[in-house]
Amino acid sequence: MAYNLQSAALQIAVVEGDGIGREVIPEAVKIIKILEPDFELVPVEIGCDKWERTGTAISKEDLDLMHECTCTLLGAVTTPPDPNYKSVLLQIRKEFDLYANIRPYKYYQIKSSPYQPTKPFEFIIVRENTEGLYSGIEKITKDEATTTRLLTRKGCERIANIACKIAAQENTDITIAHKANVLKSDVFFRNIAAQAAVQHNIVYNEVYIDAMAYHLVLHPQNYHVIVTTNLFGDILSDLAAALIGGLGLCPSANISESYALFEPVHGSAPDIAGCNIANPMAAILSTKMMCEWLGKHESAAIIQQAVEYAIVHQIVTPDLGGVYTTTQVTEAIIKYIKSCTLRVQK
Repeated sequence: MAYNLQSAALQIAVVEGDGIGREVIPEAVKIIKILEPDFELVPVEIGCDKWERTGTAISKEDLDLMHECTCTLLGAVTTPPDPNYKSVLLQIRKEFDLYANIRPYKYYQIKSSPYQPTKPFEFIIVRENTEGLYSGIEKITKDEATTTRLLTRKGCERIANIACKIAAQENTDITIAHKANVLKSDVFFRNIAAQAAVQHNIVYNEVYIDAMAYHLVLHPQNYHVIVTTNLFGDILSDLAAALIGGLGLCPSANISESYALFEPVHGSAPDIAGCNIANPMAAILSTKMMCEWLGKHESAAIIQQAVEYAIVHQIVTPDLGGVYTTTQVTEAIIKYIKSCTLRVQK
């Protein structure tokens, strides 16, 4: 999972995107500049706003620029209901073969949250990012519509392997979430994932996806690394976000063998764009994941501590029941980082 630090200078493609992406990414960049001033930050403009202005949401030149960088930090992009618009994220995932979507969830004891578990919990959802019902194999006629759910051995093996590697790093087990009692394609996925766990000497259990949703709400502390297919992972991820307090706390990493894109899970939220109330924590925690991938573990630890400091002291935006603005939350996090006694290795 980690990047080879000896292979190139560290250049980060910075994509603000649309909506609140233009607010939260500049806040995250402030953190990067303090902790890792040697990172070269390369701005790249993509998204719906660019499409409306130029007719192209992401160009070959944009992709080439991203290829020249070590990884990408992305805010959010809007997908309009226009048949001529091609999803930017799907294009990027295909271009860089970002097959693993990794989303960590940690309960922070948000006082305003309607969900108050009896025990703290942390778990990671590892979602296959390129196949399944999102393979793009579809057909619509006057009387019917079909979507092909494509799973390949290669796709199943590599997502299972990365889940097992994460479990090994965390010294824990994996849960294979599937619907093998109904879908033959999930029998295929389950068997490959189970075989990978055995090969990696990782303890595994398996749960039907509907039961997974049920038990994740009741007993989230029982799960550690959950691996599943594309659509199931997409749905389960938003359920998990509700458990920890909302999408504003959810970072993610999209990873291939040699490249990664880090982004907050939330969308572009045009309804609050420009209001300075968007939660910057998901974007800031995405920079934490980026630092981990780049081997900057001390910076990652400081970012995590700083975010937790702000939450404990209730310096949060309205989505978490607070009264602070986007910039005020970031200022509190920066203040903690600057006062932190940990030395960051450069």
